[in-house]
Amino acid sequence: MKYIEKLQYITHDLPEFTAVEQVQLACEAGAKWIQYRCLSKTDDALLQDINAIAEICDDWGTTLIVTDHVHLHGKADIQGFHMEDLDADFIALRRLVGGDITLGGSASTVEGLMRLVNEGVDYIIYGPFSTTGSKPNNDPLIGFEGYANLMDNLEDLNLQIPVLAAGGIKLSDVDGLLQTGIFGIAVSGAINCADDFVGAYQEFYEAVKL
Repeated sequence: MKYIEKLQYITHDLPEFTAVEQVQLACEAGAKWIQYRCLSKTDDALLQDINAIAEICDDWGTTLIVTDHVHLHGKADIQGFHMEDLDADFIALRRLVGGDITLGGSASTVEGLMRLVNEGVDYIIYGPFSTTGSKPNNDPLIGFEGYANLMDNLEDLNLQIPVLAAGGIKLSDVDGLLQTGIFGIAVSGAINCADDFVGAYQEFYEAVKL
């Protein structure tokens, strides 16, 4: 079974705070899982970022996951890919990347999540929990009750897969989310936009690990 971290940090395209700088700070704060999310650069620019980030992650023993861009598999030291496309074919993707690469998928409905389970993903980010400014999202908000119902359904079906909440999560939400039975959380804006990046990350880390 692959290692999946309970607190997944996601980089964000910000004009004056590069992804490489974000990752450096996150690793210094103790991050063990980085999801590099950038949908605005050419392949050459992406690889320049990814190679720099991979070096930082290697220094800190941190897992590097890349959002989408699975065509870059084998071109950099990437441990896995997270696909945001709700219709991604994970059976085909697994054939492409092999069994050692971590594959994660996004879902916004129970039906979508069950499809990912059946296609053999290693973990699922299920959201949005609340409104978020990190990316456009018109899907219905799930809220605490939605996660609780989902985890009850998975338990009834005897299905065990790491499910993480994402989308507008604040520090004050973490305890309630974990009480639903979810595996962990994925966070971007609440850390990236905090006045104290390192302090914000460490507060989330402590809340998730308690």
